[in-house]
Amino acid sequence: MIKRVMIIAAILFCGVMCAQAQVMKAADLEKYAKQRYGEKWLDAAKNLAGSLQLDKNQSLTYQEVIEAPGKTKSQLYVALNYWATATFKDKQAITLNDKENGCIIISSTIKDIVEHIGTLNGYSVSITPIIRIDIKDGRIRVTYTVQNYDILRDKSGGYLSGLTANSDERTYGDAKRKADDKTNANLYDEQWEIVQHYPFVEKDAQKRTCSKALVMTHAYSNAIMDKVSEAVQHGLVGNDDDNW
Repeated sequence: MIKRVMIIAAILFCGVMCAQAQVMKAADLEKYAKQRYGEKWLDAAKNLAGSLQLDKNQSLTYQEVIEAPGKTKSQLYVALNYWATATFKDKQAITLNDKENGCIIISSTIKDIVEHIGTLNGYSVSITPIIRIDIKDGRIRVTYTVQNYDILRDKSGGYLSGLTANSDERTYGDAKRKADDKTNANLYDEQWEIVQHYPFVEKDAQKRTCSKALVMTHAYSNAIMDKVSEAVQHGLVGNDDDNW
């Protein structure tokens, strides 16, 4: 009886941990970004620009090799598959899960990392990073890539337009979304290529929006690398080892 109770408790505990394990929400990401880079988004983006490089596809890409001495490819795969499954709740997020070749690829959207009111338009910015984890004995390599900002543009959401338009007259860039619209939220009005916007382009009409978007995208890459490293070193719940 005691053993059964302990097993049930462990299952419940694991369920709670898995429910709590999730990608950082936009509000938490903003706090994280401000702690690391300050609250002045234009300055933070300009400071980051000197250290950022775009890859051959003009995407913002980060790569890190994480050492895991003494752990086999199979052990690392199990730990990282567990982490990915518990962390990304969208069933479609894990686009490749190849144990034999030691590769996990994840594509998951973090919504509304920026909500900005401009002169004429309002913008809501989301990103969908591609996270690739390559696994070998004793080490893994994490590659994080973002090429575009996904944009919902409210044509009546700016400072000036708000003087003449009421909330019932809101119109969006693709003319499909209204205030009570239930259209698939993943259908975006526009995609802005990162390379075409500040700080990679100095004269940018969306400079303020893209400054914050860049800093938030960069901060999210750091958060992902930290979470993967933690999963490799200590498991998802801190006691995922063979001593049981």
